[in-house]
Amino acid sequence: MPLTERYLVLSPQLAATLGLEEALLYQLLVELRTLTGGGDGTVAPSLAQLLALAPFWSEADLRRLLLKLRAQGVIDFPGAPFAAHPFVITFGDDPGRATASAPPAAQLPEAGWRPAADVVAQLEQYGLPRQFIEEQIPEFVAYWQARDEPRHGWHARFLRHALRRWREAEAATARAGRATAMTPDWRPAPEAVELLTRQAGVAPHFVEDCIPEFVLYWRERGERRSTWNTDFVRHVRLQWARYRHAVAHDRDPQPLPAAWRPAAEVWEVLELANIPREFAERQLPEFILYWRENGQPCSSWNTRFLQHVKRQWARQAAPEGRDGEEGRGSPADRRLRERSLEEALSDRSWAF
Repeated sequence: MPLTERYLVLSPQLAATLGLEEALLYQLLVELRTLTGGGDGTVAPSLAQLLALAPFWSEADLRRLLLKLRAQGVIDFPGAPFAAHPFVITFGDDPGRATASAPPAAQLPEAGWRPAADVVAQLEQYGLPRQFIEEQIPEFVAYWQARDEPRHGWHARFLRHALRRWREAEAATARAGRATAMTPDWRPAPEAVELLTRQAGVAPHFVEDCIPEFVLYWRERGERRSTWNTDFVRHVRLQWARYRHAVAHDRDPQPLPAAWRPAAEVWEVLELANIPREFAERQLPEFILYWRENGQPCSSWNTRFLQHVKRQWARQAAPEGRDGEEGRGSPADRRLRERSLEEALSDRSWAF
């Protein structure tokens, strides 16, 4: 019966070891060797013969699978496949016992292991620099030796490992290319604000008040990032959750008590906003004095103090040029340009 009319019995164990397509091609080559009587353990197919036996594969598919089988150590052939027609294929280290159910024994990569020359050439065709390929070899060997898991096909595994590392390196380079430093006039994208206000339910004024402290913190750190909007959304959401918890049980309007102190959650929110506690503590006496003399009742003194501190801190985030201009005026001019404590404490962001 011609081989094209024969059924190929495929071992599930072999498919799990080599891969489904690789195992199918390996079994086909074994059957071809049996039919052509390769007593020396070799088979010499031509390109036309292989394409006729496997019409569901293209020439590129066959070339790829033959290279993978050679990298896995179950077959070998000189040079590149189809470089000569026909080309000689040998089966493993013991061609007399090369069967579909008995591929070479699994092994660990040795300390001096190196990928085959054709694997390196294939990686270079994918655009990987030779130096990058060489740098991956010690890591690959050390990783699999540490795992102590004998496997087949170390060359094919290294091929996948190096390609994965290269893609990760390219992605990191692309992210670094898009990274920018925080600028004094930075503002979140409209999509980020909409996500916070409409989907997360954050008050618009709360989002607005978070911007100066966010800008100040990251300008001082001097980092470059490509994810400022994502970082801002995460920052605001975390602050909002703590803030809502801090004011959840503070709803009965009352004058500010003489011995009033902010709740512990207020300090936590300020810490999340990267506002030093020492700075907030310095605002407390003036805050208490003003509202004790004012006598106005409020449903959330924690909220008022939190927003007062955040607004005072945000003034420090103003561009240096503006601060410098104010510093050059007379004391009277500076007083006119500065907001009074009453104006700051009456800010629209305190209305809840």
